[in-house]
Amino acid sequence: MGNLKGKIALVTGATGGIGKDIVKGLVDKKIKLILAGRNQEKLKVLEEEFSSFSEIITVRCDVTKKEDLENLVNKAKDKFGKIDILINGAGVSSQHPFWNQPKEDIEKIIWTNYYSYVMLSRMVVPIMKENNFGHIVNITSGSVMVDPPPRNFIVYTSLKVALRSFAKGLFWEMRDFGIKVTSVFPGVTRTSLTGKLKNVSPERLIEPKVVADTVVFALAQPLNVCPIELAVINQQTPWTKPVIPFKQDHPDK
Repeated sequence: MGNLKGKIALVTGATGGIGKDIVKGLVDKKIKLILAGRNQEKLKVLEEEFSSFSEIITVRCDVTKKEDLENLVNKAKDKFGKIDILINGAGVSSQHPFWNQPKEDIEKIIWTNYYSYVMLSRMVVPIMKENNFGHIVNITSGSVMVDPPPRNFIVYTSLKVALRSFAKGLFWEMRDFGIKVTSVFPGVTRTSLTGKLKNVSPERLIEPKVVADTVVFALAQPLNVCPIELAVINQQTPWTKPVIPFKQDHPDK
């Protein structure tokens, strides 16, 4: 894509963790932004923080709801007329042995971590196809490189594996229309969630900015280059046991 100045990017999960650092990286490139999140107050803070540096609108959106996704895309089209970049960054996690995993957690992971990515891509692709230009970036997970999936993460990881497969297939379908598709696989990242967990070795976490820099790197490649998959993994990540100890009282987001 080369010069990113003036491009239009829609970002989900924009208000915290990896998402907020992605927003910072895009603002630095003078990209115009549609930022989506569930917390209206956090969206307002983002708008106040960055609107003097780049043209920004924020939209409250629950990505598990089709009508919210449709409203998000319509607001983006009404404001900017097109969408050049889609960054699917919304995500939730739940760590339990499968037989103890709350059913509502399973449902939330399915709708947030897979459904929203596929559905939002479906809504945005026709816009990109009409312009013969676009880039979809999915924040996936480093756990997709572990086989079999890590214990206590099998629902989360299996859906991320499905998302990885979807993205590779979408790349082959869309490349003739000037549309790129990139999957980014972060390792366990230092966010408000992991920061509250007990007995997590700090040296085994990566910083959100590293993931954000990887996203910007992918977007900045020449028009004829598409990084299909980029893994960002801490050198100290153990593959034989979880980075996050199993017995945790999971904090609220």
